[in-house]
Amino acid sequence: MTKHSKYENDRRAAESVRMKEIEAAWMGSLPTETAKAFKTAVDSARSRPPAEPPANMAPGTLPRPPKREPRPTKEERTRRPPRD
Repeated sequence: MTKHSKYENDRRAAESVRMKEIEAAWMGSLPTETAKAFKTAVDSARSRPPAEPPANMAPGTLPRPPKREPRPTKEERTRRPPRD
C-alpha cells in the first residue's frame, strides 16, 4: 500500500469536495427532464455487473506463429564447423 503525505491527502480531499460542488452546479443547470434521464442512465450503468474477461481461444485454433525466427542458442552460435 502506498503512503501519501498529509499535504497530498488534504489536497485530494479538497479536490473531491470541489468536484462534488462542480457536479452539483452542473446538474442544477440542466433542465429537469434531462437531469432525470441522465441520472437513470448513470444508475443503470452502475447497476450492471462488470464485464467478464474475454474467452480463451476456441478449441482447435492454432496460435499465431512468431514474427521472426528465434535466436539460436549460445552453443549453436559458438560451434565451429569441422575442418577437413
